[in-house]
Amino acid sequence: QVQLVESGGGLVQAGGSLRLSCAASGRTFSTYAMGWFRQAPGQEREFVAAINWSSIVTYYADSVKGRFTISRDNAKNTVYLEMNSLKPEDTAVYYCAANRAGAQVMRDITRMDYWGKGTLVTVYS
Repeated sequence: QVQLVESGGGLVQAGGSLRLSCAASGRTFSTYAMGWFRQAPGQEREFVAAINWSSIVTYYADSVKGRFTISRDNAKNTVYLEMNSLKPEDTAVYYCAANRAGAQVMRDITRMDYWGKGTLVTVYS
């Protein structure tokens, strides 16, 4: 069992930056691929970014490529999402997720094994 707790959300002006963190419980964190998803009001949850267990492989949604960076620290059981050049359309609840199948399946929302409860990011213009 893995529990995920997100933090770092908040209110930020367009063009600003935020760093989200996701702390995981359990001793098997390093065996999971990790990812971030987001859900805006009235919209479906969508993939944002993913990272494999060793940090060698990363994936990004086209909408955030070049602005967001995913990273992880296996010693701290934590995955991060650095968000720069934020836009109002980035406003959403951001969720952390884990799966054992690997980073290549992180775009498939149905393949996640564990989810956090989310952290709200609001970007105003």
